[in-house]
Amino acid sequence: MKCLAIAKKDIVMYYLKGPVVIFGILLPLFLFLAFWIGRNLPLNFLIAGLISMTVFFASTSVSPVIAPWEGQMRTLERLLTCPISTTTIVFGDILASITFGIGISIVPLLLALGFGLMLNPVIIPAIILAAFCFSCLGLLFSAYPTNLPSTIMMISSLIRFPLIFISGIFIPIQELPAWGKTISMLSPLTYFTDIVRVSLGMSSFLPLYLDFIILAGFSIGFLALAIKLHEHALLRRL
Repeated sequence: MKCLAIAKKDIVMYYLKGPVVIFGILLPLFLFLAFWIGRNLPLNFLIAGLISMTVFFASTSVSPVIAPWEGQMRTLERLLTCPISTTTIVFGDILASITFGIGISIVPLLLALGFGLMLNPVIIPAIILAAFCFSCLGLLFSAYPTNLPSTIMMISSLIRFPLIFISGIFIPIQELPAWGKTISMLSPLTYFTDIVRVSLGMSSFLPLYLDFIILAGFSIGFLALAIKLHEHALLRRL
């Protein structure tokens, strides 16, 4: 219940903030248009890229900026005086971020159905797992103890944009050189993109079960690291 209360607070306070709208909604749309216009690409390939970018950017747009905004608005002190642990705060922030990521992902899913594409039901648990994974990643960005959202967004952009370009969204992993395939393995977005492509009837880079296992492994690692880092960073924001 404490996690739900924190998530509700985050939803009410932060969903319509500028960085969330820009990085969570507008940016994946503009990237998709820049990738699509003037190129004769299969529709399922384009929609797979749109779904992957939407979930990734939406899920990493809320969680990075909650902590610095809390510190900036002096609401962090009130939160820390409550009988809750850092783990509870982290899970509350993650829940708010997951809700945003899943909610926004409905738009490209409806677009795919509107174009007559068939979606494998495996995409539903994949979106939920990916939203959780990317939300935990977003919390890692905000572990830097600053109350300036612009600093956090700069840090997150330095990581998010390279991940987009090495994860097979614009160029399939199978077409990358050996060194490109090796680098792509470092990105959790690679495995989600692979699942989305399979759900739209395309070939996969890895077996589907392996994509889920690796994505879950990234999620657990990001979550554990986020909790550890925020335990040290929260008091330094006061």
